[in-house]
Amino acid sequence: MASISPGIRRKISKALIDHGMIEKGSRIIAGLSGGKDSLLLLTALSELRSHGNMDFDLAAVTVDITGQGVGFETLTEYCRNIGVRHELITYPILDIIREKEERSPCSLCSNLRNGILFGYAAEKAYDTVALGHNLDDVVETVIMNLFLAGRFRCFAPRSWRSRKKIWAIRPMIYVSKNAITEEASRLGLPVTASRCPWGETTKRQEMKELLGSLEPRFPALKSQILHALINVKRSDIWGFDDDTPESPVKAPSA
Repeated sequence: MASISPGIRRKISKALIDHGMIEKGSRIIAGLSGGKDSLLLLTALSELRSHGNMDFDLAAVTVDITGQGVGFETLTEYCRNIGVRHELITYPILDIIREKEERSPCSLCSNLRNGILFGYAAEKAYDTVALGHNLDDVVETVIMNLFLAGRFRCFAPRSWRSRKKIWAIRPMIYVSKNAITEEASRLGLPVTASRCPWGETTKRQEMKELLGSLEPRFPALKSQILHALINVKRSDIWGFDDDTPESPVKAPSA
């Protein structure tokens, strides 16, 4: 099997180093949905796990949201081929969402899957869970928070889950969706179809379409938003300046 391209390996390694994501001897579980992002993440971690000072233990966990436990044989075989343990956990998340008539299915699905994933990691004494969020996910999350919550914020590259006492890391935050798609195709990764029936009707999908319409006019849009996340200054925020440490003023009601 071909190795991950040097360009993508550099971006993943940079994210790992920039945000102190992995320590020598870490025990890591990679969330493996079967999509391009999670497969490339697992492949990259598999290649990096014995590289230099990044020696760590690695396993993969798939949460089957249908609760049926079928159709994942290809993922298990792929994990076996790259020397990674694979665990399949079935849970009827789709049925729960339908029964609740949930208006925000993505949020509930994400919370349930993460609860299962981090619960398994804690039970098996893993200290880190690796998630496949990419650069596009970063930008979409920023825009969603800005438009829908009035905040300029995003998930952290590395965060501590105090209830489970486990780190969550996102090594792919510098890699774009297009680059992942091209690399997954080049490597022939066994991508499986999404089992989500709501993927094309969510707010996140609206953000994808909005960003797709803006990128031809602003080609550096994603990198600029990433730059803004890393380089926020107190003096950029209303109510703060270089000399006054008071809390920022509250925005007036519309």
